[in-house]
Amino acid sequence: MSAPTGVPGTDGPTGTPGSGTPGSETPGTGSPSGTPSTGTPDGEPPAGGTDTDGVVRAKAVMVTPKLPRFATYSYGKSASQRVDAYWRPSAAGSAGAGRQARAAGAARPGVLIVHGGYWLSGNKDSWKYFARKLSDAGYVVLAANYRLAPKAQWPAQRDDALGALAFMKKHAATWNLDPDRIVVLGSSSGGQLATQIGTHGTGTDLVRGVVALSPPNNPFLAYKVGADPTASARQRKLRRAVAGLMHCAPGSAQATPAAAGCWKRVEDADSATHASAGDAPMLLLHATGDFVPVTQSQGLASALRASGVQVKVQTVRGDMHASDMLNVPGITPEILRWIKARTKARA
Repeated sequence: MSAPTGVPGTDGPTGTPGSGTPGSETPGTGSPSGTPSTGTPDGEPPAGGTDTDGVVRAKAVMVTPKLPRFATYSYGKSASQRVDAYWRPSAAGSAGAGRQARAAGAARPGVLIVHGGYWLSGNKDSWKYFARKLSDAGYVVLAANYRLAPKAQWPAQRDDALGALAFMKKHAATWNLDPDRIVVLGSSSGGQLATQIGTHGTGTDLVRGVVALSPPNNPFLAYKVGADPTASARQRKLRRAVAGLMHCAPGSAQATPAAAGCWKRVEDADSATHASAGDAPMLLLHATGDFVPVTQSQGLASALRASGVQVKVQTVRGDMHASDMLNVPGITPEILRWIKARTKARA
């Protein structure tokens, strides 16, 4: 088992629920015990209207689903170290529920979402609609921001993803969350961070599973592909992003301490180098025409299987990337079934 580098922050939060809409970067003060904002339901206004007798007919009214509770928290000192939480009060914890029912049913499984953006950009609020879908399905959802390259050098991004997970577990009671039933879902560069969590130490000690959409699990491979004369604009951008993430040009022939340090970071960012027995099961998805090809997950899958870890690599027909695959018929239901199977309560 390879010893992972980087230790997540496990101190308490620096803020309480923020106010406003999902994506707010304004933390509160104190611990996460305040009253979150509930927002305003979005969607179209009721269809139809009122009949001439002044009575609203039931068939003419479109009911807008009630939004989950929402709050923004700080999990570190940086302005980028923020999480948005989405959750619904547990029915078992409502008035009239018996003590045994409350004890058995209050804690819900959770999903930590890590956004993409070449490690250079992106934001947690891009996942607010899918987070609501997950909360409707009974999950507590935290969507995390993290420090971005090139200002922040690897492994700061992994440290932040682990720090957001540590925050989620430490304050699980705030959202009626079961800290032992969490799956991490990542998109594109966030998918690489998700597989890093799943292979960090003994991955199942941290999460029950990993879902990664178009993850560039081997940044050095992406760097090499981006140098090919036939590389697409997005593959060339990914190459530049890897250099910005590592603060160096990977594969330099110069035998210098700087080159050695560069290669050490590049190797550390390859999730396959951390694969070991006890890592989290994974569902890895790529589109057939994705600029982050399925070869980015095949090496990791081989390493995990060699260690006895369950992993499924799935290709989706088309040229979509990352979260675009959620719009393909059948993909979202499959992901939800996979998460549900991994987060079942154990006897």
